[in-house]
Amino acid sequence: MLNQRKAGVLLSYAGEVVKILVNLVYTPIMLHLLGQSEYGLYQLVYSVVSYLGLLSLGFGSSYLRFYSKYKVQRDEDGVAKLNGMFMLIFCSISVICVLCGAVMIENIRGIFGTGLTDNEYETARVLMSLLIINLALTFPNSVFNCSITAHERFLFQKLLILLQNIFSSFLTLPLLIMGYGSIGMVSITTFLTFAVLITNVFYCFRKLHIKFKFKGFQARLLEEMWIFTFFIFLNQIIDQINWSVDKFLLGRLVGTTAVAVYGVGGQINTLYIQFSSSVSNVFIPKVNWIVAESNDAAQLTRLFTKVGRIQLMVLGLILSGFICFGVPFVKIWAGSEYDGSYIVALLLIIPVTVPLIQNLGVEIQRAKNMHKARAVVYLVIAIVNVFISIPLIKFMGPAGAALGTAISLIVGNIIFMNWYYQARIGLNMLYFWKEIAKVIPSLIVPFVVGVIIMRFTNITGLISLGVFATIYTVVYGLSMYFLGMNAEEKQLVVGPIKKILGK
Repeated sequence: MLNQRKAGVLLSYAGEVVKILVNLVYTPIMLHLLGQSEYGLYQLVYSVVSYLGLLSLGFGSSYLRFYSKYKVQRDEDGVAKLNGMFMLIFCSISVICVLCGAVMIENIRGIFGTGLTDNEYETARVLMSLLIINLALTFPNSVFNCSITAHERFLFQKLLILLQNIFSSFLTLPLLIMGYGSIGMVSITTFLTFAVLITNVFYCFRKLHIKFKFKGFQARLLEEMWIFTFFIFLNQIIDQINWSVDKFLLGRLVGTTAVAVYGVGGQINTLYIQFSSSVSNVFIPKVNWIVAESNDAAQLTRLFTKVGRIQLMVLGLILSGFICFGVPFVKIWAGSEYDGSYIVALLLIIPVTVPLIQNLGVEIQRAKNMHKARAVVYLVIAIVNVFISIPLIKFMGPAGAALGTAISLIVGNIIFMNWYYQARIGLNMLYFWKEIAKVIPSLIVPFVVGVIIMRFTNITGLISLGVFATIYTVVYGLSMYFLGMNAEEKQLVVGPIKKILGK
């Protein structure tokens, strides 16, 4: 499984690179064809429908924990019953999702207030219908996707995600050009979600020989699962508040144009987050195995630190590069009308960097069943975020919404969580930050180069931006290799190159 894990990490990064490159080409075309108002409308509707995702109640995150437990015990019958229970739960949730969605569609004017035109309400109605169908399909797919993760078949999993990202853009563009707008875009998304579901079902039955038992469930197991998942459910509520409520508040208080500006900044932040989580997700099964077999705090700390350093090296390139070249990038990529998206993106990605390099810690908490306190504290902070965001939005617009989220991230995800990891989870945070600090000097050299480039050049086009970004990346890579990486990390870089060259 080690090769699968390494391949999964490499393919995750490759997938994110491809996704970024595709978005660099696709997004400006999409923004131009949709227009700022319709893009804002799409973001607004999406933010509302995403709340139905809370219906999962966090059950998906509990699968790996209980799967690992049964596998350690070599209880294949228990795994089959677990699969059956999860399938029944998620199919029921899928039905509830459609019913709740129907109620939302019927009351769409009450949800969005009076800020939309009649045409926008009609478009919103169709968008909401398609997005609800799309979400309903994701629930039963969770069972198959979790099973693939549990078996550590990362090569297949990450390749499928990569293909989905590529096809999403290439299939959507013709519909946008033909004038189908956001409805065409969401139609393709729904079609691909269905295609991924069918592919996962086929793979699980043919390759993994997945089995389901729909009888003999233990009430005690269901109760244990619910206790475990309830606090994950709270975390999902928190994520929705932090990442979706801003768009809703902007739509209600300012309008769809402000939602569009925030949406572009939020899209940059989403790509940033995915780049990190795609790597840590590969190590989730290993975390569960360690906890199930030995619960060794030292081993967990080493893995936590190892993944954190790799994530910082990758995220440091994106963050420092965006700080230096973000203003011309947003102007060239999205258009001058989205200038405000730069500040929005910065306010989101800077404070989220610390929890991103520590996001394996979330999985450690779940594996140890010690995620309850985090959920409660985060919920309180997220609610405070809503109340401080309202006046900030009125005063600062999209930047105010981002600032409210940034404050909540600093208090909850950075200050509280680092204390919690040390005091309650048993991770050695002093060791973690000592190892992280060793990477910091390697960030200084490229950052200085970036500042000099911006000081003495005028980047106005895609070619000049690409040239200077390439120079920056090369300088960053060399600085990181010689100043930041340890011997093991250097081998991760050099090893694949030697294999390719046949040395």
